[in-house]
Amino acid sequence: MTLLPALSRRRSLISLAAVAIAIAGVAGPASARSNRADDQDDTRQETTRRQPGQPMLAVVSLGDQRVTIYDKDGAIMHGPISSGATPNDTPPGIYAILQKNREHYSNRYDDAAMPFMQRITWTGIALHAGALPGYPASHGCVRLRHDFANQLFDMTKLGMRVVVSRNNMVPVPISHPNLFKPKPFGTNVAVLTPAAITIPQPAADGKDTRYDGGPNDPPYLQARATALQAAYNEKNAEAQELGKKADAAKALAKQKQRESAKAARDLKNAENAFKRATGWLEDAERTLSRAKSDKAIQRAQAQKAKAEAKVADTKAKLEKMQADTKPALEAAQQAADAAKFAEDEKNAAAEAARDAERKLSPVSVFISRKTGKLYIRQAFDQIYEGDVFIRDPDEPIGTYTYTALDYKPGGREMLWNVVSIAGRQPGEPEKSSGMNQLRRNQAAPEIPTDVVGATAALDRIEIPQETRERIAELVLPGSSLIISDEAAHKETGKHTDFIVLLSGEPQGGIILRPKPKQEYYDDYWGGWGYNNDPGYGYDRRRRKRGPFGGPGFAFW
Repeated sequence: MTLLPALSRRRSLISLAAVAIAIAGVAGPASARSNRADDQDDTRQETTRRQPGQPMLAVVSLGDQRVTIYDKDGAIMHGPISSGATPNDTPPGIYAILQKNREHYSNRYDDAAMPFMQRITWTGIALHAGALPGYPASHGCVRLRHDFANQLFDMTKLGMRVVVSRNNMVPVPISHPNLFKPKPFGTNVAVLTPAAITIPQPAADGKDTRYDGGPNDPPYLQARATALQAAYNEKNAEAQELGKKADAAKALAKQKQRESAKAARDLKNAENAFKRATGWLEDAERTLSRAKSDKAIQRAQAQKAKAEAKVADTKAKLEKMQADTKPALEAAQQAADAAKFAEDEKNAAAEAARDAERKLSPVSVFISRKTGKLYIRQAFDQIYEGDVFIRDPDEPIGTYTYTALDYKPGGREMLWNVVSIAGRQPGEPEKSSGMNQLRRNQAAPEIPTDVVGATAALDRIEIPQETRERIAELVLPGSSLIISDEAAHKETGKHTDFIVLLSGEPQGGIILRPKPKQEYYDDYWGGWGYNNDPGYGYDRRRRKRGPFGGPGFAFW
């Protein structure tokens, strides 16, 4: 029933747009030609002359109203944006692309079109095409020019890191012993036949977090991917078969429960009758103990005798009912136990399949000075939480994002870069200098990340050796390490990467967003809504979960 008004609004918007275009064509051809020329200039300056690679990082500069996209070799695109207007400011912080939708309409703001939407929070902040007036004007989203958003949409994958900063911070190369070095995966030594392997194609619109491979990959990486993919195929097929078994077991359990329902009611009635008779006997015994006169004693004794007879009668009936109903109730219980066992088997196989699939994706590590903990996520699932030692824990450390770019030749080392994000400095105005000062086709002034500060932050971290070794088995190009004074924001929930916001900075774009209606909220990969459990069709058991809603420490 809600579809017709939505379509009506969209048709109205299209009609108005057509009228506006016609008027512009009649009244202002010179102006229109000028705008088209501006767009062409913009396009030439937004794209590098070299062939761009897979985007790995987007840096949004709020102060300059610009975004810059980086691959492993450097900047590949830059363009204007329009971020959140006060009080709905886009919060400075660290995000990742969580969902992509080529044709999206707002569930909150009058069905507004949000083409080429790339979501970075589940409460509604996203990158998408929209109007660019030259200053912050959105409700918290980062609007991009239409052609820019279209091009970027086709290039990105889920999980790509997005950094929102006050200024145009530029990532710089960095090397440090605390940055993870790749090592062969310990369980990829199985000998596999080609017939056992079926590599699924990447999902449409880049809805896939898996690493695609590159020319510098070490020799063992293909064996690792092959082993993990084969394990996924095997366990996924097993989960599907066990799912059929579990469905049959649940159907049988329901049937047995229906068949035993009358027996259960009769048994319950017999139990209640015996309980009432026992209570009558206890009352009679208390009355007898308080009786003083002979007449009162005689009456109490008579009542006790009747109660004893009632107890004996109801007990006999209960014992007979227990014997008569035992087979039906036992069959129902056995069917229920079998159904639970079958469901557990299916869930275990599905979780094993998901675990193998997850290991094909880059890993994200977050170290928080505020909590003194190290957290790990992979393919939007939390897989580990543990302690980490931070030297001088009461001293600020800053907020840095380190990204694994590519293997060095030979595959024993990884190339890393780092980008910092800082809050407002003492005496700096709330809005950064440079706001609205740039021409539309002009790049924002670059502020290189302080590699000395980034190195000092790594110097203060000591990761337990066992944890470090397990991370080294999982690290792939696209993996990241975040070090911050902050804790993970509460937006870091189910099926997200880490979201880290800077305290003391405007956060209205998240805080002031209205709570979505569950039935209208965006689906996750076509699945359930945000306020439900979207899941992946796997492991819906009530099991121990991590602090961000993920499974409890399956990493080990």
